[in-house]
Amino acid sequence: MISSTDFRTGLTIEIDNAVWQIVEFQHVKPGKGAAFVRTKMKNVVTGAVIERTFNPNEKMPPAHLETRKMQYLYESDGMYTFMDQETFEQEEISKEQLGDALNYLLEEMEVAVQSFKGKIIGISLPNSVVLEVTECEPSVKGNTATGATKMATVQTGYEVRVPLFVNEGDKLRIDTRTGAYIERA
Repeated sequence: MISSTDFRTGLTIEIDNAVWQIVEFQHVKPGKGAAFVRTKMKNVVTGAVIERTFNPNEKMPPAHLETRKMQYLYESDGMYTFMDQETFEQEEISKEQLGDALNYLLEEMEVAVQSFKGKIIGISLPNSVVLEVTECEPSVKGNTATGATKMATVQTGYEVRVPLFVNEGDKLRIDTRTGAYIERA
């Protein structure tokens, strides 16, 4: 059991058979009354974010997430197939479970597949991926020093705001946590 005074960002706990990850926490000791812990938590399965306060003596069971390295193989009828590289078992994950990860997912990419009590709840991508630009406006000579940006579509269909000097065919490094352009690769 984890005491609410031991909460840390990124910690996963189980409340009412649901897995919650602590996004923010704050220990509050008001002038009057008892201390408490204010948290913002994200449901790992649904992505819902809630705010909740805990008494300092409250204890929660830790959620033990199982993580396996798997390789993305292909998509068929809205189901995405991943293969465990040690046992060669294949698992299918729905479009809804993947969520925003689809913007960065390429065939043969290695990801960490997370499961809770044997049920797959999602995947963790690398912090950045390299994707090729398939569509963007051509750059205009002499208009690259202003810090202006334009929209570019990458090979997964994701649209990202990039500097004016980026052209079709360029490979870009994109942050998977924020969806932002980092640099040309």
